[in-house]
Amino acid sequence: MKKNSSFGGGARTRFVGLDLADKSSRFIGIDGRGGQTEEGAVAMTPAGLERAFGGRQRCRIALETGTHSPWVSLALTEMGHEVIVANPRQVALIYRNKRKSDRIDARLLARLARSDPELLYPIRHRSKQAQIDLAVLRSRDLVVRTRTRLINHVRSVVKSHGERLPSCGADAFAKKGAAFIPAALKPALSPLVDQIAGLTATIKGYDQEIEAMLERYREAAVLRQVDGVGPLTALVYILTLEDPARFATNRDVPAYLGLVPGRKQTGASDPEMHITKAGDAFVRKTLVQAAQHVMGRFGADCDLRRWGLRLAGISATPGGGLTKGSKQRKKKAVVAVARKLAVLLHALWRTGEVYEPFRQAEKKEAA
Repeated sequence: MKKNSSFGGGARTRFVGLDLADKSSRFIGIDGRGGQTEEGAVAMTPAGLERAFGGRQRCRIALETGTHSPWVSLALTEMGHEVIVANPRQVALIYRNKRKSDRIDARLLARLARSDPELLYPIRHRSKQAQIDLAVLRSRDLVVRTRTRLINHVRSVVKSHGERLPSCGADAFAKKGAAFIPAALKPALSPLVDQIAGLTATIKGYDQEIEAMLERYREAAVLRQVDGVGPLTALVYILTLEDPARFATNRDVPAYLGLVPGRKQTGASDPEMHITKAGDAFVRKTLVQAAQHVMGRFGADCDLRRWGLRLAGISATPGGGLTKGSKQRKKKAVVAVARKLAVLLHALWRTGEVYEPFRQAEKKEAA
């Protein structure tokens, strides 16, 4: 660790701003009056962090969220420090600063930690076990997306040569599709089919891990009462929020997940805006996918589905199908259903109640 001795070391340091980087991070310490007490660099390793901050008096340390922030915040907390993990996208002083440098950012973090921690829009990192389990779910998602791209590529190449591969599920593609690849294209596409087969086996392995997770997170069964919410969606939701008591009301959850419209109201102007997309993109995506199932042709009839279809301007046809409706209007309806799902799942998780798919319809009939 490098210290600037002209500031008298870290004996009077009460607040620290730590600007995280990949290999070495800059930090600046200040005292209760805002005077700088120390400045230095710390290696981004557990040992480096221990040398810099272990064994010293308790400080309030502010750092930005990023790749290293989960393990760094946990390590510093275990050393006895108060740690604030800032959301830099919400702190204009940091991300809009036209004179950015590690040193300037570290000083800003320290000063904001001293003046008012709420100005840093602090976030809370998940527990170590939750991070490990989420890594499995995120890895599975990446493998599924990779397999989908490979399958689409193989189908596209075959189609561009005047042939078509038979329709089949992704799991069966490597077995059923390979036999129909034209001989001239086999040198180009057969290696990709082998990769698809390998990815399918990897996905099955992840699915076994997910089944084991369901034993650890029994509350997932309560969320899975809702049609369209499978093991993956339930686990991603639980592991992202981690504790339902974090939110004062169910309706605080959509804002945390970035599913509420942004607002830029000034004077008489209050334009309609897109959702904020704040928070975790992975859980937001899984909720949108669940909402698409709820509103799709295979979604089970329920209050949520009926509400979503009305919002989208879609009505049922005599044969059991659905009218198309406006594409843009349907997109907005899907997001709205995802927002309601976020509220509903939190309510079920918090109370452990049995899900009633027609509660609103029954209330109307009773009235």
